[in-house]
Amino acid sequence: MQQDRLWNEWHPVCKSEELQDDPKQVFVLGERVVIFRNEKGVHAFKDLCIHRGAALSLGKVVDGNLVCAYHAWEYNSEGTCVKIPALPCERPIPKKAKATVYHCQEYLGLIWVNLGDEPIQLINYPEYNQEGYRTIICGSYEVKANAPRIIENFLDVSHLMFVHEGMLGDTDHAEIVDYDVEFLDGRFITSKIPVYQPNADGRSKGGYTDYVYEILSPTAARFTKTTEGSDEEFTILTVVNQEDHEQCNVYMLLTRNYDLDQPDEPFREFQDTIFYQDLDVVESQKPELLPLDLQAEMHLKSDALTIAYRRWLDELGIENGTMPINSDKKQRARKRPIQKKTAAVNHK
Repeated sequence: MQQDRLWNEWHPVCKSEELQDDPKQVFVLGERVVIFRNEKGVHAFKDLCIHRGAALSLGKVVDGNLVCAYHAWEYNSEGTCVKIPALPCERPIPKKAKATVYHCQEYLGLIWVNLGDEPIQLINYPEYNQEGYRTIICGSYEVKANAPRIIENFLDVSHLMFVHEGMLGDTDHAEIVDYDVEFLDGRFITSKIPVYQPNADGRSKGGYTDYVYEILSPTAARFTKTTEGSDEEFTILTVVNQEDHEQCNVYMLLTRNYDLDQPDEPFREFQDTIFYQDLDVVESQKPELLPLDLQAEMHLKSDALTIAYRRWLDELGIENGTMPINSDKKQRARKRPIQKKTAAVNHK
């Protein structure tokens, strides 16, 4: 896939609990990656042995080193080959015998991989360790679509009344009030958006809920919703790993500050239901690439956040999963004289 800004972003590739003693193969932006754990932490290499191209993920971890299953070449945490069994003891290991190393971190109960040379700072999610809050991880969900389509669906408040009718919305309360979108501290954030919800989180409690959405990165977004007349807060962080063209894995972190003594499974089951209600719609969208030209599709005021998202992707030069604005069209737009707004429009 094209090496745009996403190569310097962090991508969630699996839950921490899924990476145990054996190495694991994952995919990020079309790249085959092996991740493994040793006493120093978690690590990510290109899933390819420099000797004959075998997948290192087929091997094992021995004394902290990643051992290739084909000829047992051993790579340490820095990717340097430290043992070649077929090589006579008196001969030095070739300096070129190295694995391609990627950045890797364990954070929020997930393993994150970064392919770039200039990693961008990981997103901030303070609720994860906040006293009085409880977080669970939902997913991963496999989606045959591109990350921008998935994130935009998560940011789209006006579909709640139809795709999730009777749960997150009501068709008799479909109107979305005008709201503000502000770019603050490196992220987009909205003002409160009131939504009537018959069953906001699976507890069958109806009423108005105020949503505040945030776009944290091209592949990460969150919202916090609060119930009128209550101190309850419910937050969902959605992070997407673009594995390949039209193939993503999605993780959702759910955080609540209420019912902390109750089991998590009903909340997880409810979120699974909501996600799979969205799945068919997102996988059906055409074009598969998110159009960054705002004239390619129709927009309303209620789409203010997703409009901001598309404009931001264009400014960042995100080409993976998007349909960029034609360069000639951009040039014409720059040359077009600014026209004053008219008080009225005559329709013929």
